[in-house]
Amino acid sequence: QVQLVEFGGGLVQPGGTLRLFCAASGSISRFYAMGWYRQAPGKQREWVASITQSGLRNYGESVQGRFTISRDNADNAVYLQMNSLKFEDTAVYYCQSDLGTGPRGVNWGQGIQVTVSS
Repeated sequence: QVQLVEFGGGLVQPGGTLRLFCAASGSISRFYAMGWYRQAPGKQREWVASITQSGLRNYGESVQGRFTISRDNADNAVYLQMNSLKFEDTAVYYCQSDLGTGPRGVNWGQGIQVTVSS
């Protein structure tokens, strides 16, 4: 039932910064976790970052130290701050919500393009 919509993608130069946000149609406080994934052409979908109800954050090795995930329960939104962007960060980025109840409790946004190019 929840709708997830990503905003903030676009074209950026290497070393630049983008901030993505994911707007949910309802309260995000009920989710076990929310996260970001990405998929580059010819590659499998890759986990990027997640944040739990308690605020525990985890990151994929490829973005460790460069990306920061955060949430704002009042605004029903999840953010991904992306710094020091690299060519290999180019991908479609997807927002995910997870109720922790099984596959039926997982929802995805439509995805948004991030392109890092000189």
